[in-house]
Amino acid sequence: MALWEKATAELIDIIEWTDDSSDTMVWRFPRFENEIKHGAQLIVRQSQVAVFVNQGQIADVFPSGQHQLTTRNLPVLTTLMGWKYGFQSPFKAEVYFVNTRNFTNLKWGTSNPVMLRDPEFGPVRLRSFGTYVVRVSEPAKFIKEIVGTGGHFTLADVADQLRNLVVTRFSDMLGESKIPLLDLSSRYDELSAYLTQKIAPEFLEYGLEVTKLLVENISLPEEVEAALDKKSSMGIVGNLDNYVKFQSANAMEAAAKNPGGDASAGVGMGMGFAMANQLGKALVTPQEPAQVNTQPPPLPRDEAYYVGKNGKQAGPFDKATVIGYINKGSITKETLMWKEGMAEWKVAALFGEFASLFRTTTPPPLPK
Repeated sequence: MALWEKATAELIDIIEWTDDSSDTMVWRFPRFENEIKHGAQLIVRQSQVAVFVNQGQIADVFPSGQHQLTTRNLPVLTTLMGWKYGFQSPFKAEVYFVNTRNFTNLKWGTSNPVMLRDPEFGPVRLRSFGTYVVRVSEPAKFIKEIVGTGGHFTLADVADQLRNLVVTRFSDMLGESKIPLLDLSSRYDELSAYLTQKIAPEFLEYGLEVTKLLVENISLPEEVEAALDKKSSMGIVGNLDNYVKFQSANAMEAAAKNPGGDASAGVGMGMGFAMANQLGKALVTPQEPAQVNTQPPPLPRDEAYYVGKNGKQAGPFDKATVIGYINKGSITKETLMWKEGMAEWKVAALFGEFASLFRTTTPPPLPK
């Protein structure tokens, strides 16, 4: 074999990646010391993208299909390597295959409870978990921002970062939503859609796309759930007195059934009815006798009057005292007076209870 033929045999003429894993996102073609032939065949399968990198700089990107590597379909690499008039000799470049399929059933969940203030229950601690689906939408950006120079990049290498991002944005969204605790279970779809919209731009910064995100459960601490169950049970029972009577009646009915034979069945039923009668009397809440008021009601309070005279007020006086002053002439019909409930002072003649005391009856003139 000639020297050139031997060297040619060591060159790479088929570049491809057969993915047999479920979590590999990026795989670098193992070039080692081999060089790529001019005219080599590049095979990119479905849900794959091939990215050529020259000395750490992203060059050409190939979608799925079969490609022959020439100057025509390597324009960026041709420029970077200075192939002004094309190339015929072998060349070296790093080839990264990026898996662009959907990575499904990725888990997220709150490692610590989220503290919220609920309008009905007050401060509560909530936990939540769900799933999401992600895919590489911009292979060149994903390699630049996340992968770097690694030759084998799996989902586990980026899962923690993505999960922390989802949990942080979810906690913030839940606090801002102000949704009552008892209404959260009916709003999972809305919360999922809003959270997807909220984190989508941040995933795109890594060259990733969130194709689906689900909030599967939002739960309370066990002790709070137990208290809530008790409250629900009390609401279902309703009237506790009637419920106790009903349960007691069922218990007595079961006790009255005697499986020992027909002769003792009647005795058992009689005892059961007797027990029911006695227990029924005990369960009836006795009516407390109406209490008879043995004390007389308080005497009606006499109204108090105030008298204003010469810019000064005097009082309070009861009605009898005021009548005495009127009869003596100390209070005239022009004297100002006031009692509780009045907006302002009025002359004594305008008080109905005293008006008759100011009327004077004079005899008619004598006939001539």
